[in-house]
Amino acid sequence: MSAAPLLDVQHLTVDFDTVTAVDDISFQIAPGETLGLVGESGSGKSVTALAILRLLQPPGRTTAGRIFFEDRDLLALPEREMRAVRGARISLIFQEPMTALNPVMRVGDQIAEALTAHGLATGAQARSRAVDLLDAVRIRDAARRARDYPHQLSGGMRQRVMMAIALACRPPLVIADEPTTALDVTIQAQMLDLLRELKTRFNLALLLITHDFGVIAEMADRVAVMYRGRLVEEGPVRQILRSPVHEYTQNLLAAVPGMAKPGGGAR
Repeated sequence: MSAAPLLDVQHLTVDFDTVTAVDDISFQIAPGETLGLVGESGSGKSVTALAILRLLQPPGRTTAGRIFFEDRDLLALPEREMRAVRGARISLIFQEPMTALNPVMRVGDQIAEALTAHGLATGAQARSRAVDLLDAVRIRDAARRARDYPHQLSGGMRQRVMMAIALACRPPLVIADEPTTALDVTIQAQMLDLLRELKTRFNLALLLITHDFGVIAEMADRVAVMYRGRLVEEGPVRQILRSPVHEYTQNLLAAVPGMAKPGGGAR
């Protein structure tokens, strides 16, 4: 990459008791770049995201590696400083918003809380900015919807609320963990289009975690392929689509209609 990396993950290893979930992986993301992290369920993708944000739950623990973000090693930061990074500098869009959103709190208040927690706005100003953010993620009648609870919204709208929360503090890096998995095909396409628009509008770097190479082909600049906790292949998306080297990458591509088949070759 020509630009200095915004995120530089070096030899990251995560263990769960005697099982190694992430095994000595390294990758970088430049400012404004989208890196697709692709692999099947259980390959270690989501664990990698949680390790970056230091949100691993016991018995999971990072046992080796360094994670540099904006020239600071996140693994060496005191927890107080790490809390200032989460949400404000690196945001996470969860796979299932119903488990991430507070069911007894209005969605506008949840967005406002993200601003208040990081000292960026309070009171009426935070609520007004929450409405603006709902409008930015294409929720119609945003002022009225801000007063709704999560259960009153569709799955696609809840995912848009998660995007609004992630963008509230204008972070330079957003991690999107399978952001379209729980949605139907039509809504998936709308969400990817929105994510692409927001990336440009807010000048985001994006770590896009997915099992779907079709999403990677549409969204990512580079792709890192993860298999059983290890990165087995990495490169520009077009290069990987055209000439996948690892058999696992070939098999992932073979599962997407019209893409490369095992043994190489592309559409």
